[in-house]
Amino acid sequence: MKKLSIIIFLIGLVGLFSCKKDETKAVIQSPSASVLNMAGGDTIALKKTNADTLITYTWSAASFGLTLVTTYTLQMDKQGNNFKDPLAVGTVTSATSFAILTSALNNKLLGMEFNPDLNPSSPIALEFRVMASVSPNANPAYSPVVSKVMIPYYVKIVYPFLFVPGAYNGWNAGDSITVIYSAKSNNIYDGYIFFDSIGTGSNAGYKYSLDPQWTTNYGDNGADGTLEVNGANIVPVGAGYYHLTADLNTLTHTYLRTAWSVIGDATPGGWNTDTDMAYDSIARTWSVTLALTAANIKFRANHSWDLNYGDTGADGSLDFNGDNIAVPVAGNYTVTLNLSGAIFRYKLQKN
Repeated sequence: MKKLSIIIFLIGLVGLFSCKKDETKAVIQSPSASVLNMAGGDTIALKKTNADTLITYTWSAASFGLTLVTTYTLQMDKQGNNFKDPLAVGTVTSATSFAILTSALNNKLLGMEFNPDLNPSSPIALEFRVMASVSPNANPAYSPVVSKVMIPYYVKIVYPFLFVPGAYNGWNAGDSITVIYSAKSNNIYDGYIFFDSIGTGSNAGYKYSLDPQWTTNYGDNGADGTLEVNGANIVPVGAGYYHLTADLNTLTHTYLRTAWSVIGDATPGGWNTDTDMAYDSIARTWSVTLALTAANIKFRANHSWDLNYGDTGADGSLDFNGDNIAVPVAGNYTVTLNLSGAIFRYKLQKN
């Protein structure tokens, strides 16, 4: 009888803890989100004279129903992008405010595919929100979105970049032309390189280097998509124009041979037929001359939507999966695609 009582007691404890565990899950799944407070009017102009002034953002604490360590990330993205690719303004733990220098925020704005060739002080329509998280296994809570228009001041941006030495450039790790950039300064590099040759034997392929001296370089042992310091050469399938990505946070990389085309209801083939572009290895651009109507176009690689660019915000810079690009008036155009820099660009020149 005594043993039976102990068993019943233990079963009761298990049931109690199970209920508590289920209750905890239910509470975490329905958190109370923060509310972001942003001072100032609908449009905020940043001033170079205030470069060293701190801008402070505050928000209310999120509640997950328990006393938990909460990490808050202030995110921003272009209006209409639905936070598909948000930029972290800052992250804090167990705090409900974050301060950033005006110069640092300005640099982040300039890094959001900002196009100084059009207007160095052009307004950027933005959305802000606070993401509160307590665990990788629990859904984060997002504050209501706050919309602002911000006007950065122009300064020349020096984007972080990776050298891409290989057989095609004589394994020159100091070639500042053959590089890919981290446009958001987040250790994620993205760019395009034309390999006119991939080499042969032990000379074949390419690698990544942080400096011209090969002090820190990355290859791929086993060709499994992971990067290793001093790893083996990365050998693509053949010569061509390649899209390269390298994430030094996760030590992963990708490469894809591409050929580019224009598509859209403004083109002769409409949305069903690509108009192929030609690559100029001297200008490092793709171009095509064709008749366009006053409608829309986009750029895509390999006649597929897996890799395509549009222009969200109509600022002259390209966004992955971005909005359609409007052709203002019908006519004969030379369309140019430039993927050689940190910010990808295009040009519609009416002939």
